[in-house]
Amino acid sequence: MITDQALSHLQPVESDPLAHAGEYERLLVIIPDRLSDLVRKGEVTARYYNPGDLFREVHILMTNDDRPDPVAVQPMVGSARLVLHNHPAGTELLVKTLGWRLWLLRGWTNAAIELAARIRPDLVRCHGARLNAFAARAIKISHGVPYVVSVHTNPDAAARVGSLRSRFMQRAIAAVEKYGLVGADLVLAVYRPIEPFLLRIGALNYRVAYNVINPIHLQAKTDYRLHRPIRIVSVGRLIAGKEPTELIAAVARLPDVELTVIGDGPLAGAMRRLAHRLGAESRIVFRPVVRNDELCAELPNYDIFAIRSDYFELSKSMLEALLTGLPTVINRRPGEPVPELAPDFCLLIDNTAEAYRAALERLIADDALRERLGRAAFAHANARWSPEKTEAVLVEVYRQLLASRGRAGSVRTAA
Repeated sequence: MITDQALSHLQPVESDPLAHAGEYERLLVIIPDRLSDLVRKGEVTARYYNPGDLFREVHILMTNDDRPDPVAVQPMVGSARLVLHNHPAGTELLVKTLGWRLWLLRGWTNAAIELAARIRPDLVRCHGARLNAFAARAIKISHGVPYVVSVHTNPDAAARVGSLRSRFMQRAIAAVEKYGLVGADLVLAVYRPIEPFLLRIGALNYRVAYNVINPIHLQAKTDYRLHRPIRIVSVGRLIAGKEPTELIAAVARLPDVELTVIGDGPLAGAMRRLAHRLGAESRIVFRPVVRNDELCAELPNYDIFAIRSDYFELSKSMLEALLTGLPTVINRRPGEPVPELAPDFCLLIDNTAEAYRAALERLIADDALRERLGRAAFAHANARWSPEKTEAVLVEVYRQLLASRGRAGSVRTAA
């Protein structure tokens, strides 16, 4: 039974209608993200929620109470009419359902089922496989609407390097995650290291489809002459397993080198204190928030990209650097290597200050190597992960799913 409160959550907030020239009528996108945060951080990627401008109308259902500015979100759905909805699933629901027990979540999904009955989507798209994918499966069971889910992390690997709280939350959500993924018409893994997780839980109907990166403001690096001071950039969340402690220590011992650390997180203060303690605060610049359009435009002006990540991933920031053609330094992660990363277009090193210092000194001293790695990264990345290629893959996937509606079975299996 839908309460009056739930009904009020599902009242739409619309943007001004634009051209609406898509091939298909309606797409329902269900996300856990707070769109206001993406707008604030400048992570508004054109057509992200409506690849190829396929749909005339895009409904975004947020499983939170966020109230973003529809005009600011509009570029993410292209020319489609945008309608925003809320169906919060916060701490109260966690407690009420005894830690997201499947049988206790059925009541929460009723509102999503009713919304789908009202808007009659042709397809449901989930970003992430949490409660949003659980709701998508309920919609499919009730209305026969196919759904596709993208997975952006490997939960098995993330649990080994994440905080105690994140490990607890992952354990609580595991059954919900499996339910949503196994029932999907197609799962999109945004990089190959997610495949072992999908195979383990039995979500065999999947395809690797990389993240869509900024299609407008990415620029190729063409000049590999060093700046003075030499400019190194590191981009990523400052969290456990990604904090650039050893990189900062290496730069502190390299004169005439400036490091820009872009990103925020719970370890930001510790990184600033480290730079101060090492006497390098004047050469290490911290920029907590940089709009993505601005960042992509700035990347060619750096000499070297260097990050630390123990996660089993190919991060968005890494993709942006490779697509720009920046010579790149990254640590080897503990355990199985990330299959997309190879030594012919980036330097893979141990996570020690000595290793970062040696790699940076090598790139600084060897002009030919620096340019060769940068151009190899550009060629490799653009052949596989260019915004045009990744958007085309999603358009193909959506068309397959729409063509399959009403037929039994899955669309495609890729191993």
